[in-house]
Amino acid sequence: MAVLPGSLFWDRRDTAGAEHALVDARAGLHARGSALAVDPIPYSARYELRTDPDWVTTALDVSTEGAGWSRTLRLESEAGRWRAVTGERGDLDAALTAAGHAGAGLPGTEDPDLLFGALDVDLTGSPLTNTLPIRRLDLLKAEPMVAHRVSVAWVLLPSLEIVQADQIYTSLGDGRVRFANETFSADLAVDDDGFVVDYPGLAERVG
Repeated sequence: MAVLPGSLFWDRRDTAGAEHALVDARAGLHARGSALAVDPIPYSARYELRTDPDWVTTALDVSTEGAGWSRTLRLESEAGRWRAVTGERGDLDAALTAAGHAGAGLPGTEDPDLLFGALDVDLTGSPLTNTLPIRRLDLLKAEPMVAHRVSVAWVLLPSLEIVQADQIYTSLGDGRVRFANETFSADLAVDDDGFVVDYPGLAERVG
């Protein structure tokens, strides 16, 4: 297992939880991380993420686990086409239902072709994955107030369902980037490497 030189730690604001990522951003991104959250039910997640030197995502491995269940996902992309391999043990639906929530769909996606053209992944609740389009589009040097629409493979936690999602990133200058989708927007503060320092309402970097 490669030793990664950087460490990032975020405290969640929207729920009790945290994320810790080890990163190497010298030639694209190689990251290994773990996340904990209590919403919608208590779970832990571990992931490993790789991009090519242009910050286009090539592979994501994620595992999630809670009381009585676990799930795994391997997501790979080549030339804009995605392939997903999944596994499941126990019963996440039963755990969600017992906690008063709707059941989860199956991990992965029934139609990978819906993800064609997506160059980034987005993990629910993870400020790390916002860095992918920020660096790929070189937004810290981009002209302010020019919107960039991107298609992402959105991986839902804890279910590991994959949904195609359209997102908009806009450089605001001075180390700020606006993230938006159809129903939400937030102005992110990022460091000189494009990693999120403050995501209002979601997470704040504390280490």
